[in-house]
Amino acid sequence: MTGILASSINFEKIWNRISAQIPAVEAFAWKVILAIVIYFIASKVIVKICAIIRAAMNKAGADTGVIQFLTSFVKTALYFLLIVSIAVRFGIKESSIAALLASGGVAIGLALQGGLSNLAGGVIIMLLRPFTVGDYIIENTNSQEGTVVKIDLFYTTLSTVDNRRITIPNGNITNSSIVNVTSQDKRKLEIKVMIGYQSDLKKAKGILETLLHADPAIMSEQEMLVFVDELADDGVILGLRAWVKTEDYWPAKWRLNEEIKLTFDEENIDIPYPQLDVHIKSGLPEAFGREERSL
Repeated sequence: MTGILASSINFEKIWNRISAQIPAVEAFAWKVILAIVIYFIASKVIVKICAIIRAAMNKAGADTGVIQFLTSFVKTALYFLLIVSIAVRFGIKESSIAALLASGGVAIGLALQGGLSNLAGGVIIMLLRPFTVGDYIIENTNSQEGTVVKIDLFYTTLSTVDNRRITIPNGNITNSSIVNVTSQDKRKLEIKVMIGYQSDLKKAKGILETLLHADPAIMSEQEMLVFVDELADDGVILGLRAWVKTEDYWPAKWRLNEEIKLTFDEENIDIPYPQLDVHIKSGLPEAFGREERSL
C-alpha cells in the first residue's frame, strides 16, 4: 500500500514538471513554425529581388557575366542575413553571433582558403574582364577550352564544342594564362603546305593566290601573303596568310585545306610525305655470299 502511494506521488511530481514545461515547449514549437514560414516567404522575396536586379541590369545593357556575378553575390548576402535574423529570433544575440564569427574567423579562413581564392578570382574577372560570357577561351594550365556560358562567385562554366560542361574555379583562371580566341572581330588565317622539290614552285604559289582571292570568307581588302616558309628535307614548305572574320576562321581553314589538296592533285603538284629509300647494291663479295649460304 505504501509502495502504491509512493508511486502515485512520483507520477504526480513528474506530471507537474511536464505540465510546467508545456508552455515553453509550445513557445519553442511556435518559434520553429514561425522560422519556417519566415524562411519560405523570405526565399521567395530574395528570388524576386534577384529577378528585379537581373531585369534592371539587362535593360541597362550590362554584361551577362557581370549580371550573373552580381545576382549571385546579392543572393548569397541576403540568405546570410536571413539565417542571422532567424538565429536572433531564437534568442541568440547579435553580439554573440559577431563574437562567434570573430573567434572562428581564422578557422573559417583556413577551411575556406580555396573558396576565398575563387571569390577573389571572380572579383578580378569582373574588374579586369579578360573574357565575357560568349567568348571562346583556352585555359592553358589544364588545357581546358570552351565557350563561356556562366561566371559565378566561385566558378566559371564553359561549354565545349561537343556540348560538355566544364566548371573551372575562378582562382585557377586568374592564376594561369588565358587565351581569348574570340575577343577580336577578325583573325589571321595561316596555312602551310609542302610541295616536292621537283614540282613547279611558281605554279604552286599561283594556285594558292587564286584560291585565296576566290574564297568568300577572305577579307580581300586586307593583306594576303603567299610565301616560301622553309626548304625542308622532304620538300618546300609554302605558307599563306590572310584575314578572316573570327566566326569564319575554322570553316575557311577547312575549306581551303580541301581545295588546296584537290587543286594540287589536278595540276600535278606533288605533296610529299616522309619516306625512306633503301638502296641494295649488287655484286656482293663472294666470301659474304658463302657465309650467308652456310647460315
